[in-house]
Amino acid sequence: MVTDRYGNPLHECTQETAAHLDRAVESLLHFSPAVVQAVDDALDSAPTSPVAQSFAAYLGALGTEPDDNLAARQRFDRYAAGVDVSSLPVRERLHVAAAGAWLAGDLLRAAGLLEELSLACPRDALALAVGHQLDFFTGDAVRLRDRIGGALSAWDTAEPHRGLLLGMYAFGLEESGHYRLAEEAGLAAVEQNPRDVWAIHAVVHTYEMQGRVSEGIGYLDARREDWARGNYLDVHNWWHYALYALEAGDTGTALGIYDAALHNDASAGLAMELLDAAALLWRIGLAGGETGPRCGALSDAWASRADPPFYAFNDVHAVMSYVGAGRLGEAARLIADRRRWLAQEGPDSVTNRRMTADIGLPACEALLAHGQGKHATVVELLWPLRRRLHEFGGSHAQRDALQKTLLDSALGSGRHELARVLISERIGLRPDSSYNWAARARLADALGDAAVATAARDHARDAAAVAAETLLSSSLHPNAPTRSGEATDL
Repeated sequence: MVTDRYGNPLHECTQETAAHLDRAVESLLHFSPAVVQAVDDALDSAPTSPVAQSFAAYLGALGTEPDDNLAARQRFDRYAAGVDVSSLPVRERLHVAAAGAWLAGDLLRAAGLLEELSLACPRDALALAVGHQLDFFTGDAVRLRDRIGGALSAWDTAEPHRGLLLGMYAFGLEESGHYRLAEEAGLAAVEQNPRDVWAIHAVVHTYEMQGRVSEGIGYLDARREDWARGNYLDVHNWWHYALYALEAGDTGTALGIYDAALHNDASAGLAMELLDAAALLWRIGLAGGETGPRCGALSDAWASRADPPFYAFNDVHAVMSYVGAGRLGEAARLIADRRRWLAQEGPDSVTNRRMTADIGLPACEALLAHGQGKHATVVELLWPLRRRLHEFGGSHAQRDALQKTLLDSALGSGRHELARVLISERIGLRPDSSYNWAARARLADALGDAAVATAARDHARDAAAVAAETLLSSSLHPNAPTRSGEATDL
């Protein structure tokens, strides 16, 4: 019987197909674009392979691109129509069911099916990796952690790919708030596989969430050759670097990274990259920085996509871009379109309907209200959601743009006690964040407490200076990355 490298039997596969699938899984775990060709090769060699067909379906869904999802669904439906799924072995049956559920929009069912698969086959790296991403897209931090944690004991410590699972586990630990354990797991994963960009990303998140900006800059700088190019996560990790630059008070470096790595004329216009670009510009705007013509160009990129209702997390960032560019009419039209979609009959199984209704639509409305200067409305919309934002996906770091929007509007609407609570929460979690202390100074100014404002502003300046010193000593300063990872003047 043909098996994959992990010992899982493969139905309707040859040894050649197994080799292609092994290569595809390894590429997926490293976020390498080579995964596409490897899956195509597997399909060419065994077009009736349930695992190869499911893998191709997963690739069509992972990018949150509506057109890719539609094309993958049409191809997968043609395959599934000619197969008696009930007769397949349990592993293949669950993969086919999970792939079909995801392509049909039922992310929660797909995630559950893959968890069931991992119970039966804990050494199925494909099921673990895809399930992990589904947990991320649905904002399920506990399952993001425990899906991997529950499988790790089935992997021998000598197995080379166990380290790649450890990197996933690190991210689940981080999103669940176990920062020390997450850092330890992430660093151990990178020690085993230096180019494990997801593990590098997990470590970066632990520093971000604790406000350990200097360590984050130093870590990214030291590992630059491992993450900065040639993978699907390079743009996102540059985004993290830009966030650190903002905490250091260096908007120029952040914008240099934006121009070179996040969005420029050579950008592919993928949703996962555009949302990072939107989130960075929005944060700069909240901090009172100038972004020049970038918001307009980014809004053009979002508008050219003309996305249907597909993933609320993307919609929120499109609105963020429109509002940042002052194109409030386009933001309002997207909101109206999503409201009409929700009013139409549709299957409750489509996860994005709940995401849009419960989180996406009110978040979009809050962003529009912020652009209109209606800060009381922003507070009314976001305050009840602030502990539920994870329900529409993403990470704590990504969703912090909305938390900062709420705080900005609490200050802007004179809701001083509410702002005090929000700032106190933030300082408790990130006591060395320059942003948090700058917000504390704004509140003290509004309350007429000059002494507290001065002390808070000094604290913000000192925190930024520590991070700026690390940034200035970085090999990336005063140069920023280009799309190829080479350097260019800021």
